[in-house]
Amino acid sequence: MALKRGLSGRNSGNVSCYSIVVLVFCSFLAPLIFFVGRGVYTSTSIDNNDFSTTTSKQVSSFVKEKILAKSNTNNAEGNKWTQIAANVRTEISRGKQDDLVDDDHSQFHTPAILARRQLRERRHEKRAAALVKQDDEVTVKLENAALERSKSVDSAVLGKYSIWRKENENENTDSKVHLMRDQMIMARVYISIATMKKNPGLAQELQKQLKESQRALGEAMYDADLTRSAHEKIKSMDQVLSKAKEQLYDCNLVTGKLRAILQSADEQVRSLKRQSTFLSQLAAKTIPNGIHCLSMRLAIDYYLLPPEKRKFPRSENLENPSLFHYALFSDNVLAASVVVNSTIMNAKEPAKHVFHLVTDKLNFGAMNMWFLLNPPGKATIHVENVDEFKWLNSSYCPVLRQLESAAMKEYYFKGSHSTTLSAGSSNLKYRNPKYLSMLNHLRFYLPQIYPKLDKILFLDDDIVVQKDLTGLWSVNLHEKVNGAVETCGESFHRFDKYLNFSNPHIAKNFDPNACGWAYGMNIFDLKEWKKRDITGIYHKWQNMNEDRVLWKLGTLPPGLMTFYGLTHPLDKSWHVLGLGYSPSIDGSEIENAAVIHYNGNMKPWLELAMTKYKSYWTKYIKFDHPYIRACKLGE
Repeated sequence: MALKRGLSGRNSGNVSCYSIVVLVFCSFLAPLIFFVGRGVYTSTSIDNNDFSTTTSKQVSSFVKEKILAKSNTNNAEGNKWTQIAANVRTEISRGKQDDLVDDDHSQFHTPAILARRQLRERRHEKRAAALVKQDDEVTVKLENAALERSKSVDSAVLGKYSIWRKENENENTDSKVHLMRDQMIMARVYISIATMKKNPGLAQELQKQLKESQRALGEAMYDADLTRSAHEKIKSMDQVLSKAKEQLYDCNLVTGKLRAILQSADEQVRSLKRQSTFLSQLAAKTIPNGIHCLSMRLAIDYYLLPPEKRKFPRSENLENPSLFHYALFSDNVLAASVVVNSTIMNAKEPAKHVFHLVTDKLNFGAMNMWFLLNPPGKATIHVENVDEFKWLNSSYCPVLRQLESAAMKEYYFKGSHSTTLSAGSSNLKYRNPKYLSMLNHLRFYLPQIYPKLDKILFLDDDIVVQKDLTGLWSVNLHEKVNGAVETCGESFHRFDKYLNFSNPHIAKNFDPNACGWAYGMNIFDLKEWKKRDITGIYHKWQNMNEDRVLWKLGTLPPGLMTFYGLTHPLDKSWHVLGLGYSPSIDGSEIENAAVIHYNGNMKPWLELAMTKYKSYWTKYIKFDHPYIRACKLGE
């Protein structure tokens, strides 16, 4: 019984132990096995962050155990392992932050990491190949677009010829005319290439279509001028050009041919410019028939007058320095009348204005007769003959002496026997009568002509006065001699444009960047003039220029030299220039100007005058005047 109880008690004890083991297993080991198994499965997945996290935990635990074990035996060794642990934790933390951007810096290379690296490299290679392919496609598209834009070339607009640029202003304006011109240019290009590549059939087809387009275009400048067949010609030419492009297109050849056409057009433009210069200079030096007729009729009638009727009233005002005096030197009766009329019509007190006119022997009678018939209101006027100035002779005046020399006559009149158009246009410029007339050089002798005056306003005969000018007499010139409007801009109309700075006399005495100024409306202080001997300075430079080594021609260069440092700049609104050569002067600038100047070849009395500026001049002409009507100047 005792044995049974013993066995029975042992069995119950074993059962109790077994139950405890099962309980521990279920409570601790089973979950542990589950999570370990799950962790192993998860670590084999492609998620690199979970792998790194698990690995870092294991490494950290391992390192901590090693550190604790070693720290009990050797503190120095423990410190070493402490530093290693810190470094490991830093690297692991950095790897997490970078999100494994660069696997080469990772401390652990697993198959998953290597697989991702290879995948990423393949993606980079594929992307690079796609970009290269895309670049090639873009280049082809750009070339095709450029060829399409070449159809929009406006070959009629000078200075804007570009086969790669489309001018916006021509986008909707007469597009058919422009298109036909561009098609003809491309047809010429392909004809040349077809001939070069021995394709006579296509060359003949292009040539035939080119002739038909030329006939359809004719002299048309606008779409409205085109014939009805023009639209069909455009379609036919487009088809032929498309065919030529498919068979012959070569970018280098087309570019070369277009460049050759452009160079040829440039040569033609330069040739036309030389012809235009020659003709404009020829026209500028001539006197229109109407003005010549007017001068002759007036002169005849003047010399038929008895001497007592040839005198002007109010001659006592001619030497009164308290009045407003003007100097005008001209051989053009009509031009002089506009200057005087415009000045008087815009003057607040016409009775205080005095006009001193000087002309040559040929026009002396006509100038007198005109102003005797058309007196300037209450203003005073006086006309003189330059040939009556006995003091103005070759012994006193260097210009007269030089004009009488054989070398100067050869230079001005024979023009070195030029036979070419370009040389002829250049020499014609020097043979302009204004450079040979003493009327053009009288401006350097104002105190000698008007010894009793203190100030005088010099006016050219190609100007129009639009406002009262009396304010100029009160301008403070600051002891300077000449009051004038400066003409220089950023880099033009400075002294180096007019003077020869390779000459040591010029280089030593003048600044090449000094600002130029304009003749045409100048207020001169004659007291300062005499004090500084301005005429003597002019004579010195004129004598040194006998062989034209300092300047070539004209009175502006010697004027710049003579009044160097003695010119006071006036406000630009007093004097606006360029109406004889520039088509782009602002209208408001002209309207606000006191004086407008038709300097240049396109004088307002010539047929080549710019129409947009002509009305400012013609408004001061009485076209119903019997003499003007008889000479047909209004037609």
